[in-house]
Amino acid sequence: MKKQRAFLKWAGGKYTLIEKIIKYLPEGDLLIEPFVGAGSVFLNTNYERYILADINQDLISLFNIIKKQPAQFIEDAKLLFTEHNNQTTAYYELRELFNSSKIPYQRALLFLYLNRHCYNGLCRYNNSGQFNVPFGQYKTVYFPEKEIIAFSQKAQRAEFICAPYNKVIAKAKQGSVIYCDPPYAPLSESANFTAYYSINFSMKDQKRLAKLAEKSAKKDVPVLISNHNTTHTRDWYQKADLYLVETRRSISCNQQGRKKIDELLALYL
Repeated sequence: MKKQRAFLKWAGGKYTLIEKIIKYLPEGDLLIEPFVGAGSVFLNTNYERYILADINQDLISLFNIIKKQPAQFIEDAKLLFTEHNNQTTAYYELRELFNSSKIPYQRALLFLYLNRHCYNGLCRYNNSGQFNVPFGQYKTVYFPEKEIIAFSQKAQRAEFICAPYNKVIAKAKQGSVIYCDPPYAPLSESANFTAYYSINFSMKDQKRLAKLAEKSAKKDVPVLISNHNTTHTRDWYQKADLYLVETRRSISCNQQGRKKIDELLALYL
């Protein structure tokens, strides 16, 4: 299987786990992803239709723009990927422009620029809804033209919506399959990293998601959930079939924090 990379960098992206996730994803006509992220699962599966959602309006707006006008977007985005803009001062000026802009197309261009130039490709906003990830200081920055084109082509089979996970799951009917990749439960109290967007994904949300998965399965809509392998997640997903898959941690800034760990796949049938 030749894998397709997403055009965005993404903390917790599923590119390295694709084969293992596909192994447990049931067949269906429609794949629903309430936490689409950069879209690696979408890009590497072959359902007839997709409903792809996230609470990040900037992400969904970007996807919809690339779906409709990829050539123009690529032409305009390339102008931001210059040697001058790969410097500290330019980065913070463009980040400020992004945070002050009300123009969806401009925000989409800058969102891609920030994603590729910021530290570790993180997507993080402060309590005021402002993007606040620092400059990444990369020697060179790759412009993902081929990946944008591939995404746009596949996106013709997808509907992108900005909505909370519970409302997205409620759209599922028989023939649908749901894949959930929520912000992960922390491995420890000191490792809590759930604020990808300005709204935290709490333990209450984690439990609620598990309950929604149980209800969906009873309506003949299978659900697959990814998360860390912890005592909490095993408890939340006790009514699912549980599978361990090995991966590498990639958020930590030091090499020791990138060791192999087990993740959990919970399948509700």
